[in-house]
Amino acid sequence: MSSYNFLAFDLGAESGRTVLGRLENNRLAIQELSRFPNDPILVNGHLHWNIFNLFDEVKKGMRAYATEIKMKLEGLAVDTWGVDFGLLARDGSILGLPYSYRDLRTQGAMEEFFSRVSKKKIYDLTGIQFMPFNSLFQLFAMARDRSPLLEIASDLLFMPDLFHYLLTGEKTSEFTMSTTSQLFNPREKRWNDELFGALGISNKIMQKPLTPGTVIGNLLEATSREVGLKEAPVIATATHDTASAIAAIPAESRNFAYISSGTWSCIGIEVDNPIINEQALEHNFTNEGGVEETIRFLKNCIGLWLLQQCRKSWAQKQTYTYEELTRMAVSAPAFKALINPDSVEFLNPPDMPEAIRQFTKRTKQPPPEMPAEFIRCILESLALRYRFIVNEIQELSPHPIQKLHIIGGGAKNHLLNQLTADATGLTVVAGPFEATAMGNILGQALALGYVRSLDEIRAITRNSSELLVYEPQQTTEWGKAYERFQNIVDS
Repeated sequence: MSSYNFLAFDLGAESGRTVLGRLENNRLAIQELSRFPNDPILVNGHLHWNIFNLFDEVKKGMRAYATEIKMKLEGLAVDTWGVDFGLLARDGSILGLPYSYRDLRTQGAMEEFFSRVSKKKIYDLTGIQFMPFNSLFQLFAMARDRSPLLEIASDLLFMPDLFHYLLTGEKTSEFTMSTTSQLFNPREKRWNDELFGALGISNKIMQKPLTPGTVIGNLLEATSREVGLKEAPVIATATHDTASAIAAIPAESRNFAYISSGTWSCIGIEVDNPIINEQALEHNFTNEGGVEETIRFLKNCIGLWLLQQCRKSWAQKQTYTYEELTRMAVSAPAFKALINPDSVEFLNPPDMPEAIRQFTKRTKQPPPEMPAEFIRCILESLALRYRFIVNEIQELSPHPIQKLHIIGGGAKNHLLNQLTADATGLTVVAGPFEATAMGNILGQALALGYVRSLDEIRAITRNSSELLVYEPQQTTEWGKAYERFQNIVDS
């Protein structure tokens, strides 16, 4: 049986990596070839992505493959985080470094734009949740501030499309990334003329979106010589990292919800058509594209960021591994204190343990004292938040939810997985941990005909992953805790 090799460049907002995938006998084996930081840089008071440094890391990854693996490469693809973009001049040169979504230039832009197009109208046109750094409001901030870059821009490329452009010279826009921008109409599958009109920007700067699983072209000859790869098709896989991860969910039917678990948690379902109505707007759900033009109906909430920041604060006195903290939390008292993970004070406090302590005092609960109590509080509160969002989804879902799939790095947290099963009353299936890289690679295989469908992608992930199943146990206690949690959220 033949084996096929692919490279996935998985670029996150904090780090990136090069991943080798080998598809053989309906199984996918992956290997990390390199890992590198992705630190935004401050230029004239604004945060930018150092795209040229990242591109150099991508080339290093290709060079490592050429020198270490020395086998035919079937294809390569880049996936990244959403919403950010770069601009090109008429001659194809990149106009400055792309802004980071963390840059403060969009402060107030969302509210200002509502005076041009109402919030309800924007949601009806796009079905996208409202966040101040969405591409729509980034563009509005540039137009409002009369950015000279915008005045001379000929093309807009989202982050993964920008890397694909540097690799091939082809200007493209891929469907799953395009839909995150809040500039795209998911019902009609086209750019929104009305929103571009309100921006005062021509939509001619946008590219026609490609279906995920499309071959863009070959490496530029100069790059091919530089990295030592003779032939390497560049492929538009599902270029939004969450879209790739969702494609790799090892489900056997549509009757599931998912949590893409990491620093943030993306909680949602997969549907054939966008769900855009007053209730979805009220709950701030988003409709983003997926493989085979499915829709990722989901909501983002703060995830393991809470645990990560506590660990960072404690490191000044004592360093704990995540495994140690989780083991400590197992024996801590249950439901001593609960928090609302999505409360604004947890977005980026200088001292996360102190922020948690102050929240519990404000809500008249005994504050956690020892690290084990903090971790127990965080994990139980996350599980209850998941239940809250799953309940909202069940009200809107066109199909029943019978299982909850947890994918990504957060799926390694066995205690959180069990607490989530207990809180939601659903069977939890954890894994694969490397869902994004697997989805990226199998999306490439789809483009080349080695995989024929989304169902087949998921069958391969089931064959290739160690999946852990958690059944609900202490559901009665969780019912009482959920009532407390709802009161805390409403307070």
